[in-house]
Amino acid sequence: MSDRPLDAQELERYARHIVLPEIGGPGQQKLKRARILVVGAGGIGSPVVLYHAAAGIGTIGIADDDIVSLSNLQRQVLHRTVDVGRSKLDSAAEAVATLNPHVSVVAHRLRLDADNGGAIVAGYDLVIDGSDNFATRYAMADLCEAARRPLVTAAVNRFSGSLTVLKPFESGAEGQPNPGYRDLFPDAPPAGLVPSCAEAGILGVTTGVLGTLAASEAIKLVCGIGEALVGRFLMVDLLTMRIEEIRYRGRRADTSS
Repeated sequence: MSDRPLDAQELERYARHIVLPEIGGPGQQKLKRARILVVGAGGIGSPVVLYHAAAGIGTIGIADDDIVSLSNLQRQVLHRTVDVGRSKLDSAAEAVATLNPHVSVVAHRLRLDADNGGAIVAGYDLVIDGSDNFATRYAMADLCEAARRPLVTAAVNRFSGSLTVLKPFESGAEGQPNPGYRDLFPDAPPAGLVPSCAEAGILGVTTGVLGTLAASEAIKLVCGIGEALVGRFLMVDLLTMRIEEIRYRGRRADTSS
C-alpha cells in the first residue's frame, strides 16, 4: 500500500501539506512510505501517534504493555473514558483507524528492552522514545545506534520537558561523529532521585507540547527538511514559557579534536 501513488482522497486529505514547497507531493509520498516506531502510548506518545496518523505516516508501530487507567486521561489524549481498562494498544489502534484509514498500526505488546528490541527497532525507519524511565531510554539509544536508526527522545517533568535527536552513527558537517545519549547523560541518576509523574505530578499539556515537538522532528527527518535537533538539547519550561537550547558534542569528537 505504501508504494502506491496518493489517491484522490489522500490528495485532498493532505492538501495543506502538499502546497508546502518543503513537503509537496514527493514529501507526502515519503510520509506514506515511512515506518515509525513509537515507544509508549502514554502522555508523549499520544500526540505523536495522533499527529503522525493525521500526517499520513504509512505505518506506525506502537510498543506498550499497559492498560488505560482513569488517571491517564488527564494527559494521554489518545485514549477515552470508555477505554479505561483496555489495552492502550487496542485503544490507540482504534483511535488511528477512526482518524485516518490510510494508516496501518503495528502493535508490540511488550516493554522494549535490550534483549527483545533489536529486531523490532531494525524494522522501522526511525524511533520516537516517549518512555517514562531511564532504563528504557538507555536501551532504546543503544538499540537505535546499533541498528543505525535515528532516535527522537523526549522527557517531561511537572511543567517542563526536553527533547533531542540522536544519530551517533553519522558524522556532522565538520566530519566529527554525532553525539549519543551517553554523551548527554553519561550515567542514569540514582534510583528514586527523579520522582515519577505519580509522585511529583505533571501538567497534562506538558506531555502534549513535548510529544508534538517530537512528532515534528520525526516528520522533518522523514522528509529531509529543516534542521534536526542533532547535538542540540531543547528545554521547555511552561511555567515561565521559556525555551532554551544547549549544544552538546560527543566525547569521541572532543578526543579527536
